[in-house]
Amino acid sequence: MLVAGGGSDYKITRLPNYKVPFTCNCYNRNVPPPQDRLQRVLTQLRLYEHPLLDFDARSKGEAVEVIIKFKNPDIPVHTYYFDLHPRDLDHSQFEWTFQRQLFDCLHDYLIEMFTRTPQNRAERQRESQ
Repeated sequence: MLVAGGGSDYKITRLPNYKVPFTCNCYNRNVPPPQDRLQRVLTQLRLYEHPLLDFDARSKGEAVEVIIKFKNPDIPVHTYYFDLHPRDLDHSQFEWTFQRQLFDCLHDYLIEMFTRTPQNRAERQRESQ
């Protein structure tokens, strides 16, 4: 226990008969196997439908890789991948954090699809010369 002395002085005083409680890092005992993590992500992905995109996932070690593909194969667009790490997959608020991450990645994916932006102005000017 910390006891305040004069000014900013502190001294540690041990309480009589006080025992430090036994602590154990029990995290690894409750870690689900990778296939359960994958199943958890696939279950969430089934809740989402989109007219332009397909969603899938696969195991990647202890993590899960989420795959976002454009449905129209005639348009040459890349496939987007992002990883869900074990700490995120095992989090008690997984469903909410998953949705936030999915929506953030969808935003990034759609932005990456631009073929021209105002930031390419210098490029366009060079091409026209």
